[in-house]
Amino acid sequence: MYPERVNHSTTSIEESQSLEKLYGSLLDQVPRLRIRESLSELSGGLTNRNLLVRHGQNKYVARISSNSSALLSIDRESEYQNSKIAAGVGIAAPVLDYLPGQGLLVIGYLEGRTYSAVDVAANLSRIAESCRVLHSAPAFVRDFNMFEIQKSYLAIVQERGFRLPSDYHDFAEHLTQIHKALKILDEGTVPCNNDLLPGNFIDGGEKIWIIDYEYSGNNDACFELGNIWAESFLGLEELEGLVTAYYGESRPEKIARAWLQALTAKYGWTLWASIQSSISELDFDFWSWGMEKYQLAQAEFSSEMFRKMLRQVSEK
Repeated sequence: MYPERVNHSTTSIEESQSLEKLYGSLLDQVPRLRIRESLSELSGGLTNRNLLVRHGQNKYVARISSNSSALLSIDRESEYQNSKIAAGVGIAAPVLDYLPGQGLLVIGYLEGRTYSAVDVAANLSRIAESCRVLHSAPAFVRDFNMFEIQKSYLAIVQERGFRLPSDYHDFAEHLTQIHKALKILDEGTVPCNNDLLPGNFIDGGEKIWIIDYEYSGNNDACFELGNIWAESFLGLEELEGLVTAYYGESRPEKIARAWLQALTAKYGWTLWASIQSSISELDFDFWSWGMEKYQLAQAEFSSEMFRKMLRQVSEK
């Protein structure tokens, strides 16, 4: 999960030297990284450090994960395997090396422009095509279900006494209603990234790449579509456009499904932010970021649109 990710380096000479001191011995364990002409940091990662390693014309991204992965429902072995599957269908960067237990994943560097929310809104049909490619891949090695993850996050928050919005539990029944409604026309799962913020799209010109598979798993395709829409804070018209482009025709029940899945995501990611605000050493206001999502969820749970979507999702 990255509240904002930018695919560029902002590292000074002094910072590069500092990175060498911190991670040089780890990088040296990978033969292709031992000769480094430069080492810089790709900005934006909030659960990992992403380093750009250059040697001649070769560029590699070394992703070094934090020790808090388990609390955030991240399985690094699954991420590695799923990244290889996604790369196998040509939608993700090639996976080059992996050091299990040491938090190091090495992938190829993708040349291209990292998206903003404005870019997402302007490229809905192309994003839908990239999602179809990813979703056509062989099954991932694990599942992702936000209803289950929300329960896990909530247990962690409560057991450890982390911050929780005072009225968070008031919407538990709303979540139950969504879960029940989504079962009526359930069409199964497909391989999903599950974390498609704008910064996880890289436009290479001919196609839009999908990167970062920390939360990847088999899931409802409409979770993917709804989460893309929600993370870019787009309007309902854009959700309709994205869903229609994905399915190739007007599917009102799928629009409702994506809207409800997006609401479920906002409710669940609020807890992710609570955990991060309590355990992360990074200088970022995770709590405010999470509360922005929660306030949207509050309004949507209480809206007439919520009742409309609950009806529409089961009408085909």
